[in-house]
Amino acid sequence: MTSTEFLISGWSWNAAALLVAAGAAMAYVRWFGMHRRIFCFAGALVVFLLTLISPLNTLADGYLFSAHMVQHILLLLIVPGLLLLGLPRLAAFAVRPRLLGHPFVGWSAGVGAMWFWHVPALCNAAVTSRPVHALQTASLLVLGCLFWWRILAPNEESRLSPPAAVSYLFSACVACSVLGIILTFSPVTVCSVYTMPVKDPLRILATIREDWGLTPERDQQIGGLLMWVPMCLVYLGAMFAQIGRWFAEPVTPVAPKLP
Repeated sequence: MTSTEFLISGWSWNAAALLVAAGAAMAYVRWFGMHRRIFCFAGALVVFLLTLISPLNTLADGYLFSAHMVQHILLLLIVPGLLLLGLPRLAAFAVRPRLLGHPFVGWSAGVGAMWFWHVPALCNAAVTSRPVHALQTASLLVLGCLFWWRILAPNEESRLSPPAAVSYLFSACVACSVLGIILTFSPVTVCSVYTMPVKDPLRILATIREDWGLTPERDQQIGGLLMWVPMCLVYLGAMFAQIGRWFAEPVTPVAPKLP
């Protein structure tokens, strides 16, 4: 199979993902109406669907560790971030995570998700078992929302102050960079199922290995670099947004002291 043929036939019509996206869209319109933030919410649903039904999902399903890593980044950082940006301020009154909204819980959720799902046994299980893969997908979305809540909550009161938010994001970038460096330079043992796929229904493996030049070693190195560089670029962009928010805050004038 050629690369062009794969891009056409590599789509997988995931009924569960389509139903979830349709249900979320109907619930949003019912609760919030055609709010101006609906474009961010719609963007989240589009990215969610592309992540799970496009050729990217086919490649992540046992062929390429790097495709699997792109899925993780999209499901943990991009989709949850867009979902929260799509919520109007009134949603904050219905969603009050309390303990789950604590910064340490959110930070641990976002960083821990990547470390947890790259334990070799769990990584292999998520690729070879449909129920585990569904659990992984759901957990990445939930943990991603917990991570972004204190940064992108619909009401300002639930967000961290800009200096605290920058520290929160920078430390998350460092923690994920460490894992990315480990994956980049370690032997191909993190997700060994990608070394030799047990199934190749589309006959694309020869194209991946020969035409694309993606050996298992190079594939894992790219996956590690994806966690190391693009993830930190997402965090860096969010840090710049927080710095902009900091400088945009109105300065409260200090009354002069009377003699």
